[in-house]
Amino acid sequence: MLLVLVLVFSGVFVVFTLLFLASGTGASQQTKLVLAALSSTLAANVPESRDKIVDVRKDELFSAIPWIHRWLVKIELAPRLRSLLYQANLNWTVGGFLLMSTACFVFPAFLVYRRTESGIFALLMGLLVAFAPFAFVLHKRGKRFNKFEQGLPEALDLMVTALRAGHSLVAALGLVGRECPDPIGSEFRIFFDEQNYGLELRTAMDNLVTRVPLQDLKIVATGILIQKESGGNLAEVLDKAAQVIRERFRLKQQVRVHTAQGRLTGWILSFLPLVLGAAMYLVNPDTMSLLWKRPMGVKLLYTAAGMTITGALIIRKIVRMEV
Repeated sequence: MLLVLVLVFSGVFVVFTLLFLASGTGASQQTKLVLAALSSTLAANVPESRDKIVDVRKDELFSAIPWIHRWLVKIELAPRLRSLLYQANLNWTVGGFLLMSTACFVFPAFLVYRRTESGIFALLMGLLVAFAPFAFVLHKRGKRFNKFEQGLPEALDLMVTALRAGHSLVAALGLVGRECPDPIGSEFRIFFDEQNYGLELRTAMDNLVTRVPLQDLKIVATGILIQKESGGNLAEVLDKAAQVIRERFRLKQQVRVHTAQGRLTGWILSFLPLVLGAAMYLVNPDTMSLLWKRPMGVKLLYTAAGMTITGALIIRKIVRMEV
């Protein structure tokens, strides 16, 4: 038992050390190296130093651990995870996120296997806990998108006021980036900077929609691009778009209110077996352990897990309505 505790403690220490290293230390070191190279090149008077090419292009770092970074660059999963972390406004690296998910999988699976000696059950419990970081990222992403969607009509009203006062579209976008709170302000600031750096309006708009893939923002982007190609009153187009977005948001809130009972029922029915099973195990471990110590109990566990997941998916399909 002492050996198991020592191994678990060592594993936790190693994983948290790797997470600390992967949390962006490599990015700060790279920034220091680039700044040092720029300073030495600009300050030096030697022709060789002036002719030296300094690469200051943005090099995205997926992990501070070199071999993990090289491996993540080769696969297509890393850019998608990086985009997901950016949309959730989390300052994590992809390597740190994967290491966190791995730690959440290994330790619960190991502890469940030590207790139940069932490999499949330990694997399922490990996968369930490993999904927790991903669920947290999705929660943060949805919360940020909801805030963006709620503040988008006010941003459009500000753009309409600026356009009717005689400002250009680029100036109106810069005003939104300065005056609106995050996340709208930060996203429109990036859009405004891309315009200032010479990027085409369509490309900058595509980048904005890629960073914030919301249907309301796609409506605004489509209206702006059509007005740019065919002409017309852009202020009136944005005013109508703001009205449509307000009505869609109000309708979505009404749908959420009417489906609140169904969503709560789904959460309760999904987690009630787990909570009740844990409580029964704490009260009487010998009786509850029959479920994984006997073949019939293991089959019942698999059947109950399958039926619970199926019921949760059916309830989710019923209460989820696209507006």
